[in-house]
Amino acid sequence: MSESTTPSSTVLLRRGEVHSPADPFATAMVVERGQVAWVGSEGAADAFADGVDEVIDLDGALVTPAFTDAHVHTTATGLALTGLDLSGAPTREAALALVRDFAAARPDDRVLLGHGWDAARWPDGQPPTRAELDAATGGRPLYLSRIDVHSAVVTTALLDLAPGDLARGDGPLTGDAHHAVRAAALGAVTPAQRTAAQCAALAHAASLGIGTVHECAGPEISSEDDLTGLLRLSAEEPGPRVIGYWAEQDVDKARELGAVGAAGDLFVDGSLGSHTACLHRPYADAGHTGTAHLDTTAVAAHVVACTEAGLQAGFHAIGDAAVGAVVEGVRAAADKIGLARVRAARHRIEHAEMLTPETVAAFAELGLTASVQPAFDALWGGEDGMYAQRLGAERARTLNPFAALLRAGVPLAFGSDSPVTPLDPWGTVRAAAFHRTPEHRVSVRAAFTAHTRGGWRAIGRDDAGVLVPGVPADYAVWRTDELVVQAPDDRVARWSTDPRSGTPGLPDLTPGRELPVCLRTVVGGRTVFVRPGE
Repeated sequence: MSESTTPSSTVLLRRGEVHSPADPFATAMVVERGQVAWVGSEGAADAFADGVDEVIDLDGALVTPAFTDAHVHTTATGLALTGLDLSGAPTREAALALVRDFAAARPDDRVLLGHGWDAARWPDGQPPTRAELDAATGGRPLYLSRIDVHSAVVTTALLDLAPGDLARGDGPLTGDAHHAVRAAALGAVTPAQRTAAQCAALAHAASLGIGTVHECAGPEISSEDDLTGLLRLSAEEPGPRVIGYWAEQDVDKARELGAVGAAGDLFVDGSLGSHTACLHRPYADAGHTGTAHLDTTAVAAHVVACTEAGLQAGFHAIGDAAVGAVVEGVRAAADKIGLARVRAARHRIEHAEMLTPETVAAFAELGLTASVQPAFDALWGGEDGMYAQRLGAERARTLNPFAALLRAGVPLAFGSDSPVTPLDPWGTVRAAAFHRTPEHRVSVRAAFTAHTRGGWRAIGRDDAGVLVPGVPADYAVWRTDELVVQAPDDRVARWSTDPRSGTPGLPDLTPGRELPVCLRTVVGGRTVFVRPGE
């Protein structure tokens, strides 16, 4: 397959499988002026062949809408791709060895950056101490974020660079102390390094069939320059679309920076892994209930301000107490300015892991979008996972109830929270369809929709994320095995290849099977990735 030149060219794709609700048996598609112009059968494609600029022979490949990752930290993702990755370290000692090797290989870096350690998965359950890290780096500044990015271990030299008088114990830093050391570490990254990291992250996303990312930026996460630089890069260079969110209670600032919402990781609480998610009952493995950052009154005021300004509000809420505070705050805002206005604004909740039947019903009532990360369950769910360690098995089994949300009519948008979990769209769909708690599973079709059309709906666009005439030509081409249709009932998930179902097929994502391989990604009619050799 050759590479299309410009979004203004007319392209016919044929001899494949086109996943389109307009025609469940479509094998061809025409793209014109950056939009889908036609989908249909191979026989009808002959009528278009002489009038297009390019014909792409799919050779049996599958064409789907490009994925939307609804929660990404782009620069951090790029830095993780190019920096020290500790996610595979099996022990604390192995992690320290990786730190030593990384420091030796980067003698000129002002600050050493790493990510992904998870002491909960190590035999001794203990993170590296500051003294161990000082020794491993030879006394250089080092920032190592935990896998959930809500805490970090650092060296003495990095503490010396951070403002204020930070506590100097050996434990991981959380809350304001963590934000201070993260700002110091990222402040040492040059603009050129930052741009290179953003380019690396967006190129990697494109190689996975991701056409759009929702950048969840904020003053405690990145910086204003980081967000504006990323949005400028996306506008000027071919690649995935970037939709910006700014997590601050300042509507004017969000608009000034080009964000579509004062939303994203506007923290109501922290994370379960770092014991900072805010709970109604104490952690099973700690004698407290986590950390609350915003109360109901603050949530209500922010929702009112955003709604009146025509922007989305949104909050990071994981624990049941935090999710409850958001729901009550949004309800209070609806009481003040009207439920219809609040629903129309499509405000968002990021993560929304600990839900009750009452909060699920409230999401539906208030028109809230659940921006969720199925890979969290794949990584931390199950009887022996981190969730069970933190909450006990009974509470852990209630987490991430995707099926209940869908049954209630709550819009779902899937994302990765990369670099917390990797950019991996088909893996994300698989994680939702094969949730570790069977009653929370959804069909592959519903999960795929949440990871394609769901991301567009989450920004107020109902006209995109599917391959039908008139929509943006954001699509990906995949090499995959036979397509199937999942026909779930309340107990089991069955698979069917019967064409009489009239439902477009999708790859078989049964665990253990190979995931589809992206051959090409196109955004707005412009090719942004072609797999080498294709």
